[in-house]
Amino acid sequence: MDNEEIEQVIEKIRELIDNKKINELHSFLEDINSQDLPEILDEFNEDDTIMIFRLLAKEKAAEVFVELDSDEQEKLISYLTDSEIKNVMNEIYMDDAVDLIEEMPANVVKRILANTKPGNRKIINELLKYPDSTAGSLMTTEFIDFKENYTVEYAFDIIKQKGLRKETVYNCYVLSVDRKLLGVIDIKQLLVASPEMSVKDIMSTNVISVSTLEDQEEVAKVFDKYDFIALPVVDNENRLVGIITIDDAIDVIKEETLEDFEKMAAVVPNDNTYFKTSVLKHARNRIVWLVILMFSAIITGSIIESFESAISTLPLLVSFIPLIMGTGGNCGSQTSTLIIRSMAMDELSTKDWLKALWKEIRVAVLVGITLALIQFGLIMLQYHDVKIATVVALSLVCTVIAAKAIGCLLPIGAKKIHLDPAIMAAPLLTTVVDAVSVSMFFVFATSIIGL
Repeated sequence: MDNEEIEQVIEKIRELIDNKKINELHSFLEDINSQDLPEILDEFNEDDTIMIFRLLAKEKAAEVFVELDSDEQEKLISYLTDSEIKNVMNEIYMDDAVDLIEEMPANVVKRILANTKPGNRKIINELLKYPDSTAGSLMTTEFIDFKENYTVEYAFDIIKQKGLRKETVYNCYVLSVDRKLLGVIDIKQLLVASPEMSVKDIMSTNVISVSTLEDQEEVAKVFDKYDFIALPVVDNENRLVGIITIDDAIDVIKEETLEDFEKMAAVVPNDNTYFKTSVLKHARNRIVWLVILMFSAIITGSIIESFESAISTLPLLVSFIPLIMGTGGNCGSQTSTLIIRSMAMDELSTKDWLKALWKEIRVAVLVGITLALIQFGLIMLQYHDVKIATVVALSLVCTVIAAKAIGCLLPIGAKKIHLDPAIMAAPLLTTVVDAVSVSMFFVFATSIIGL
């Protein structure tokens, strides 16, 4: 739904509530998409929200509950009866149940687990043992599996019996007696096969899988590379223990992208949304890097101070410092962003550093000469001073080359020593480039002008 349609739905629900047309409201809610309902519920007070939620069918209520943010889930749980919590926990998938428990305070978790089936509780506890940001922490145990001697007809019987309770039926897995992963079958293969055929005759044995301890970022890359709907997760003995579905992979991609943006802006990554993060925490997340960058900027100030005599002799030089520093910072940021993106997309690895550096230097020469010629012409028109124009032009060329080289090598170097390349982006890069560019500017000024 677009915003206008959602507003219309909200008004309709309000009208039905005000007129106490509960049966009509119940029917109306059934036609609303589960993904739209959380946004709609935000517009109602607590009493109306609880009433709307209770009017939903069990399956739909569970779908809506999963889509709510953690604060809304906690608030809702406080109003629900044990029986209603049990209905929700019976309907949601295991990976969503794990996510819920990880977000809730201890007293809420205790109540949730008390209203969860013993078998499901055991699965949840097992999934909680896997480290955060690994394939094991993302996976669900609700998938369809066959033995290799099953016929296609029997396979369809299993799908009909169990499919509604599984996260996906589009990919099914063939296992040995000891649950080792032998092959994978998609629903299309089953549909076109003869009922009497054995699943082992039509399964694909070239199965792409990940281990339980695989980093979630690598998992997301596998989804991106192979366009999977689901990805099997195996243990050290190649036994199938779970699957990761595309919706979880998309969440990982969003999370990792957001984290990189925050690091590139010199902000400590934060799990909460902007408005749900307190002012104090916002300040704490930003101040650490700002203090580091402030002290690193002192280096640039010291370099300028060391050329105080040159500045006092020709004060006009000061007006060109922002130009040189700004150009260097912009060029370095452009390069670092492209390099980080290329590494994230697996287009560039650390062993390609020399090839990437050579490419960036050639780009820098072309860009630097172009900018230098433009600035040389502007200075000649305004000040008619060949020496100053030459100093600024040469400084621009060298600054652009140095900035692009640093912007290329810093992220690659960070990756090489197993640091996040994003921390080498704009703020830290700009500080380094500033010091280098100012130094070169005054070296050229003292040499050419003779200060």
